[in-house]
Amino acid sequence: MNTPDPDQGESRPRVALIAGPTASGKSALAIALAQAANGTVINADASQVYADLQILSARPDAEEMAQAPHRLFGHIDGGEACTAARWAAQARAEIDRAHGEARLPILTGGTGLYLRTLLDGIAPVPDIDPAIREAVRALPVADAHAALTREDPEAAARLAPADTSRVARALEVVRATGQPLAEWQRHKSGGIAHRIGLSPLILLPPRDWLIARCDLRFGRMVETGAAEEVEALLARNLSPDLPVMRAIGVREIAAWLGGGIDRDTMLERGRIATRQYAKRQYTWFSRQPPADWTRETRQIDAELIAKLVRKLQQ
Repeated sequence: MNTPDPDQGESRPRVALIAGPTASGKSALAIALAQAANGTVINADASQVYADLQILSARPDAEEMAQAPHRLFGHIDGGEACTAARWAAQARAEIDRAHGEARLPILTGGTGLYLRTLLDGIAPVPDIDPAIREAVRALPVADAHAALTREDPEAAARLAPADTSRVARALEVVRATGQPLAEWQRHKSGGIAHRIGLSPLILLPPRDWLIARCDLRFGRMVETGAAEEVEALLARNLSPDLPVMRAIGVREIAAWLGGGIDRDTMLERGRIATRQYAKRQYTWFSRQPPADWTRETRQIDAELIAKLVRKLQQ
């Protein structure tokens, strides 16, 4: 991800960014900043865009959202798949709206692809022929990676052999367009990094503290209606490939509701899935954003929130 030129940042409209893994304390900090700086909180989490995932996405509740303007939360029906490009276009509009209202846009979330697309833009890859996509996605991941090694060796060297989705994407692009994905990515457009003054903060609290919060959160979700949320999803007979059906906790709770596993097994599997997701996000935010983005490695509490709010207002 690119960082705006600091020498020109002062003359550009400001945007705050609070990012990091799930359960790291982003929402509480974003609300505190919005209250202190006349801000608008703009969701940058891929699960929290869906109306059907109020509980399982840990979306701010009505009381929290009443404390400051919130945008792009729960605004998309679970029967649709929200792409990074779609979200980025909506986020650009909300950022411009906030600036027009003399408010500070505060992006908050844990979806790195969304943030990268918004800041850096998107590669103009043409639509992939459905037949090519279907053939590629049907390949075992080892075969797909072997094929990628032959057809786009640069991408194959960059991607882990077990990274199913990225390997498939790189292979389908080179087969459909005749050009490697990296070539398309050299021509990204639509990014806003060059026209804003970005104040980024990444929350990377102690791992043991984060994992304990993940475990506690999933249990509370089940206690406060997550099963009913999954029941409602199952009643819709949605495609299992849709993002809402692949959200953390949905499969585990569905298996319990269907009688395939007991409640304790469901809880343990849900906790494990949440931990694994948090660890992947932690790794991504540790390595991918620019080195000059501020990292906060302490655990979030009221005192630290107050300090970070002051820092983000500077």
